[in-house]
Amino acid sequence: MLRALCVVCGCVAPSCLFAQNYPAKPIRMVVGFAPGGGTDVSARAIMQPLGDGLGQRIIVDNRPGADGVVGSEIVAKAPPDGYTLLMVNLGHTVNPSLYKKLPYDTLKDFAPITLVAMIANLLVVHPSLPVKSVPELVRLAKTKPGAISYASGGYGSSAHLAFELFKETAHIDLVHVPYKSGGLVASALLAGEVAVSFNTIPSLLPYVKAGRLRALGVSTPQRSMSVPDVPTIAELGYPGFSASGLAGLVAPAGTPVETIDRIHAVIVKLLKQQDVLERFVMLGLDPVGDTPAEFYQFIKSDMDKWSKLIRKLKLTIQ
Repeated sequence: MLRALCVVCGCVAPSCLFAQNYPAKPIRMVVGFAPGGGTDVSARAIMQPLGDGLGQRIIVDNRPGADGVVGSEIVAKAPPDGYTLLMVNLGHTVNPSLYKKLPYDTLKDFAPITLVAMIANLLVVHPSLPVKSVPELVRLAKTKPGAISYASGGYGSSAHLAFELFKETAHIDLVHVPYKSGGLVASALLAGEVAVSFNTIPSLLPYVKAGRLRALGVSTPQRSMSVPDVPTIAELGYPGFSASGLAGLVAPAGTPVETIDRIHAVIVKLLKQQDVLERFVMLGLDPVGDTPAEFYQFIKSDMDKWSKLIRKLKLTIQ
């Protein structure tokens, strides 16, 4: 009704006038993680083209802490005027189950804009492990239950949850070795301290290309544009398997629909630009650009999916 009124009345409603003038100043994009991490890289990959499309500067504001909770709380409580956005990752759908209490409601306090990209986790093994495919890894794990170790960037991380889901799906038993960061995971793999890991493509691909690690599969439903020759776990005998990271953009709840639509339209357009696509492929990002309604349903579905696994693993953070 409001949109129709805007058209009929020549856009005299206050929200219409706001939408016409938006954006009139720089936009802050909050990232709840330190510079250089996957979420920060995703934000900076769209920062310039999004700013160009909106005609305003985008400023990335890193607010690390508590697996993204600190940054999320800032945005949840920010004015819903379109000038504060949040780049989210898998933690956005995992944290509601992982933390006993959050200072915001993931579904009620944010307005989804779009799922910018999926981020595949690459399943790799150290060359010393005598396997060259996912079926071979599963067979070896079943003959030696509890003898093979896998690394992750910590409890509740994308890599940890991806591997636990894989263990459950393939009915195998591997020992989890948590590290404090994805960088330490790569170092441990290269040193042979651990034999297997799921981790993001950018952090592992250079070592795969150099022959120092062996890639067996990717965690996304479709093959990744960054490693098209590496099969998905799903196509290797585990249909429906999906355990990927994500990069999505949300705003505070109550942000005008016209503003959400404006930002969404610009992102969908930039995701089709050749230079942006090439940068995404280089970074291991598979572009999506779905609608706000589709992203909302994705968030709900992902929350439900991970909550079941987290309850089973009895993972909690105070």
